[in-house]
Amino acid sequence: MPVELVVEHILTSVIVGATLIGIAFSPLARALGNRLMHGKTPVPGSVAEDPRVDELAEDNTMLRRQLAEMEERLEFAERLLAQVKDRAALGAPKGA
Repeated sequence: MPVELVVEHILTSVIVGATLIGIAFSPLARALGNRLMHGKTPVPGSVAEDPRVDELAEDNTMLRRQLAEMEERLEFAERLLAQVKDRAALGAPKGA
């Protein structure tokens, strides 16, 4: 075997090995390994365990409830205005 061919194989092996080691220790490989080991469950210290998430979820629930109440009040006010307009259109006295 000629020396050039041996050097070429060694150089190719070193480059491929360095590339594989670089990929193995990359953040992408760590994330993939973590996903394979733990599945979709949250990792300790992740956002899902942050106490602020529960607080924000409670605030969100409260705001949704308040929005629903405001929508009901708005619909009620619209119905009252529609009744007043209907009475005016029929010629009913304003005091009645």
